[in-house]
Amino acid sequence: MAVTVELTRFRTVPGRTGDMLAARPAMVADFRADRAGFLGARLVRLADDEWLDIVEWRSAEDFAASRAKGANRPGIAAFFATIAELAGDEQGVRVDGGEEGR
Repeated sequence: MAVTVELTRFRTVPGRTGDMLAARPAMVADFRADRAGFLGARLVRLADDEWLDIVEWRSAEDFAASRAKGANRPGIAAFFATIAELAGDEQGVRVDGGEEGR
């Protein structure tokens, strides 16, 4: 199974990093409840208060369907509200086999 990986780099609204981290669990819970094909997400802090969100989807179609829904649930909307700007947005396919590939 080819897993689609969404890579989103972003910066938070100044002073809202704590709000973003507090909103994260509800966003992930909303994705699990509302987004077919959502497999999981990891958040990485980069330099200069930039973040990398790594989200895995069962397929490119599931990822596209999720994008079409936007911030349709409160937890997702609260998380998105803390984002000041996107610094990058890419999509790829995982090739290492996941956990067993480490």
